[in-house]
Amino acid sequence: MKQAVIAEGPEPTVVDSKLMRRVFHTFAALALLSVAISLGGKWFGRSIAMAGYTDDPTIHQVVIGNNVIAVPANAIRFDQARRDGIASRLDLYLRYPQMTGYSEAARDDFNHTGTSKTIIFLTFEQRMMSRDMSGRFAPIYSALITQPGIPGPGGTTVYGFNEKSGYLNEELVVGKLTGKEPFVARCLSGPSAEESLAPCERDIHVGEDLSLTYRFPKELLGDWQALDMSIAAEAGRILKTGH
Repeated sequence: MKQAVIAEGPEPTVVDSKLMRRVFHTFAALALLSVAISLGGKWFGRSIAMAGYTDDPTIHQVVIGNNVIAVPANAIRFDQARRDGIASRLDLYLRYPQMTGYSEAARDDFNHTGTSKTIIFLTFEQRMMSRDMSGRFAPIYSALITQPGIPGPGGTTVYGFNEKSGYLNEELVVGKLTGKEPFVARCLSGPSAEESLAPCERDIHVGEDLSLTYRFPKELLGDWQALDMSIAAEAGRILKTGH
């Protein structure tokens, strides 16, 4: 009788091995997905925090004409330009007076959330004019400004442009240098100047047939001699010609 009862009872359940493999693979896939999301979130979060900046110090050699500019990635303004090779222009940004690129310590300065404006924007490109801005003062700018000028920061003289000059809402800042051509920069005036991070612009000739245009905060005009010397020195440091 006992044997008959046992025979009629429920049989032991046999688990399909294929089903077990599917369950294992599913959990493994979920685990990998979780890790990927975690890593991706960290990377994406960092990319948002960097906001296009990089603190990578890797030196890139950018060739413009017969010139090689060797500069770290964290000083190169645009991501697509952070590479070795030939280019028609190169845009940089540096913190003044350190003349260094982006770093975590300098984040507030580059995000323009600090108490002072210290970021300078530089553009290297092949020379289009035979004279730089200083050389253009006597033959060109002097005929376009209104006289007399007014005293400006650091011993400079600030001139307005006449209506026919084409320089709307701009003024010319001139600093005298003994035995040399003057320091000359164009600056935005009025509300435009207040809204701009770097309303002043000056260009100088560097390297072999290169023009270096640098834009800077108006607050740095009081230090114009040291600023111009720092720019020229930095250009000389990172720039090598084919000679």
